[in-house]
Amino acid sequence: MTQTDRKKIVVIGGGTGMPVLLRGLKEYPIDLSAIVTVADDGGSSGRLRTEMEIPAPGDIRNVIAALSDVEPMLMDLFQHRFTKGNGLLGHSMGNLLLAAMTSVTGDFYTGIKEISRVLNVEGNIYPIANQNMFLHAEYEDGEIVLGESNIPKARKRIKRVFLKPNPVLPLPEAVTAIKEADIVVISPGSLYTSILPNLIVPQIGQALKETDAKVVYVCNVMTQVGETNGYTASDHVQAIMDHIGPGCIQSIIVHNKSIDPSVQLIYAEENAAPVKIDVEKLKSLDIEIIEADIVKQKNHSLRHDKDKIADVLMSFLE
Repeated sequence: MTQTDRKKIVVIGGGTGMPVLLRGLKEYPIDLSAIVTVADDGGSSGRLRTEMEIPAPGDIRNVIAALSDVEPMLMDLFQHRFTKGNGLLGHSMGNLLLAAMTSVTGDFYTGIKEISRVLNVEGNIYPIANQNMFLHAEYEDGEIVLGESNIPKARKRIKRVFLKPNPVLPLPEAVTAIKEADIVVISPGSLYTSILPNLIVPQIGQALKETDAKVVYVCNVMTQVGETNGYTASDHVQAIMDHIGPGCIQSIIVHNKSIDPSVQLIYAEENAAPVKIDVEKLKSLDIEIIEADIVKQKNHSLRHDKDKIADVLMSFLE
């Protein structure tokens, strides 16, 4: 199969869920693209975006690591986080490299492309925007808070999230990738702080509704304190539709195996619980439901299984 004949899959998201999907999908002969949030304002990313006025590099760094094909030692260096040193403490080497390459090339996206070339990245990586952007949330009581890292802290029900400056201009290549895709995958992750910051960029939301691709949402397995307490699967979908309108998602992939009670107890200590699959409500939203075993248990925690999810996603191409 030539490069031009390959099916095109675009994954949108951020956080820890997105790299898992990408690691599974990169094993297949497809044209793979990742559209990544740059709204993070905590830790090393937050410090660099403030000091250097660049988009947050942290989620981009993890996606580069997921799609890179280099010696393990080089990747260990790229992902190394400094544990001592004035100024260096807490910084990730990869974040510093992205900041440095942005400075050298004069452009964040160009910097990403150059580091991707050096680290032999398989696929395309697009930041959702090539500019610094700031995520805000409005809670149901009307309070508005600024900052991705601050949003879950109030532990109040979120009405909506929005970006400033307004409008945020998406990378044109990201919009084109969605329009030309065969499948667009919305990855699991923090709904309001990793997933929606991508989708609420106006041209991105519009492209999701206009693309001929099947848009598939991989639903979270557990609720997340401060963001999705008590949310069902349909609540996740409804939140996305409330932000960008109906017709933006055709299918949802949900985990359908029972979760060990001992694992549930550990998550319950953090006020997290399994996301309930409310089939009838999902059907009322005109969503195709794909039920599958998509997680693995490790050290009393749940993680999406890269191979299982990739298998399910690739079945859409058959």
